[in-house]
Amino acid sequence: MISCFLYGQPFALRLTYARNIKGQDIAKRSEKEMVRLMGRDLPQGWRNALQRLFPDVAVGDDITGVYLPQQGARFYLNGRPIGMLEDLELARGFFDIWLSERTREPSLRASLLG
Repeated sequence: MISCFLYGQPFALRLTYARNIKGQDIAKRSEKEMVRLMGRDLPQGWRNALQRLFPDVAVGDDITGVYLPQQGARFYLNGRPIGMLEDLELARGFFDIWLSERTREPSLRASLLG
């Protein structure tokens, strides 16, 4: 997990989708990346939370995740609330998909962190 400097302040990450994707597929891909980064299986409750959170998306839709220290994360589809992750470790694990030093997309991480 990346250092506390980032997770000590609120931030938002917006993903704009270039193709139609089922919410279940977003959740499964997120889980797979989190397992890779954490080096362990996710608790069933976390997997369930991810499955409930993500809706199907269409080309041009965006999902924005807002990390809130000591609260978790809130998520929005095209600006409308879709849910929360209240577990801080789960919320951080989700954002680590893009922000961890071990992300699959190091150039994107560099861009996001400036």
